[in-house]
Amino acid sequence: MLDAQESGLVVDPGDPAMQHTARSFGAAASVYHHSRPGYPVEAIAWLIGDAVRVLDLGAGTGKLSEALVALDREVIAVDPVEEMLEELEVAVPGVPRILGTAEDIPIENDSVDAVVAGQAWHWFQPDRAVPEIARVLRPGGVLGLVWNSRDIRADWLRQAGEIMHERHDASSTFESYVQIGPPFGMIEEHAVEWTERMSRARFLDLVRSRSYFITAPAAAQATTIAALETLLTTHPDVAGADELDVPYITRCFRARLGGGEDGESGGGGSDKSGSDEGVGGDA
Repeated sequence: MLDAQESGLVVDPGDPAMQHTARSFGAAASVYHHSRPGYPVEAIAWLIGDAVRVLDLGAGTGKLSEALVALDREVIAVDPVEEMLEELEVAVPGVPRILGTAEDIPIENDSVDAVVAGQAWHWFQPDRAVPEIARVLRPGGVLGLVWNSRDIRADWLRQAGEIMHERHDASSTFESYVQIGPPFGMIEEHAVEWTERMSRARFLDLVRSRSYFITAPAAAQATTIAALETLLTTHPDVAGADELDVPYITRCFRARLGGGEDGESGGGGSDKSGSDEGVGGDA
């Protein structure tokens, strides 16, 4: 659903300031849906395996729900922001939408085969969310976490990330905060590299959909957009281009309820593919 990083990892998702930032996305829900990339079906198929009934937790405007529907899964969408769910209704009509949080999921016990979170795990409070997710999962069910990251091995994207105040290399931190623990088993990991073609205008809208930008003063927003427009005009890889090829790496993590010896989780897991080097900004 949301950005992981502008000032480092989220220390306390329950902090009122963090909740205010999360809910600020409601005002930009339409821009968020229009600009953000979706998820490769290959990645999501790996994430959920043979699960049929899937809960999209922190569903936002429905980017992950769209991929699940494309895989012919039965989807339930839960998000705490009403404006985001209104966009989801337009994007994936027919998917049930429920206001709720990872710490208080308003569905019955043992009712879904998988719970997935796209760009959202860092907003959850794991000590409360993990048992709540376990409650709604059927025995042996899967918890799947996924992030799209722009691949900053492309120099123009690296420079764009600096302008957008991205302060760390996401590739070095995924495993440090993808910690699940009992009653889930070992974490497996998978990565898919792909490219999204988008207009220059859409790329700038993508920037406008980020939490750093949304919550910044108007003067700082204008400075950021002006600097990015200069970059897109002058960098030799993209100068003058109306259409941009934006490389992404989709990072997937999954763990099974009750899976693994003694239900202990591991970091970085048994199915790791793709390159982590130079993975950069979130979506």
